[in-house]
Amino acid sequence: MSAPPTIYIISDSVGDSAAQMAAAAASQFSAGETNIQRLPKASNIDQIADFIQSHLAENGGEIVVFYTIADPRLRAQLHDYVEDKPVQAVDLIGPAIEAIAEVTGLKPKGKPGLIRRTDKDYFNRIDAMEYAVNHDDGRNPEELKDADIVLIGVSRTSKTPLSIYLASRGYKVANVPLAKGVTVPTQLFEIDPRRIFGLTSDPVLLSSIRFKRLGNAAEVAGSYANIDNVQEDLDEARMLMRRLGCIVIKTDKRAIEETAQEILRHYEHSFASGEHD
Repeated sequence: MSAPPTIYIISDSVGDSAAQMAAAAASQFSAGETNIQRLPKASNIDQIADFIQSHLAENGGEIVVFYTIADPRLRAQLHDYVEDKPVQAVDLIGPAIEAIAEVTGLKPKGKPGLIRRTDKDYFNRIDAMEYAVNHDDGRNPEELKDADIVLIGVSRTSKTPLSIYLASRGYKVANVPLAKGVTVPTQLFEIDPRRIFGLTSDPVLLSSIRFKRLGNAAEVAGSYANIDNVQEDLDEARMLMRRLGCIVIKTDKRAIEETAQEILRHYEHSFASGEHD
């Protein structure tokens, strides 16, 4: 097993948001704990340059830097500074600020740490994102009871992107893959069916998506995308959804946001009394 990655965080606040994103990204590559080193409360480019140079020297190679800099001037200085250096720098907040400014015409405040002054919703979203990552693709089924929403469906029905999108709205979402002949976790039958949403899709479209996903491996693993096998997958999944008594949502030819809104309409209607809280 490779050593846990080291990710360097630079922030003009405390860097918690960047650290959460770094840990989530690094979890895709290592089972070990991510090594995160921070430069919090960065206020000038000299501080940032010293931090980067010291870690370049000790690593002797390319490093990964995640940064959340609210001040546009300092953000631009950091961007220019790393341009000719062996640094993979990821601006986690700049593009988001610029997109909002472009659409709304509003001028950003450019002040660090404002998000830490928000209410508990911010921390709920962080918890929800962690939960979604830790309960993706059927992981930790013994904790399904803690989910606000459980998504089930066969491969390539948008379970993971929907989970992440809903988590960004503050909902704890788990997803469980369904496959022909594979037993689902028994915990699924212990959950309120109003919290479970079955995802389905058109078999022809799903077959096409799977073939594209396989790429050059299609010749040796083509049964995964074969239209007859896809139809059998969907039929077996639909039978399970009927047993569970859950709502079934079609995901084909729909944006993630559109499907998510339909799920939330059903969910919020079922739990109008505030059980989500």
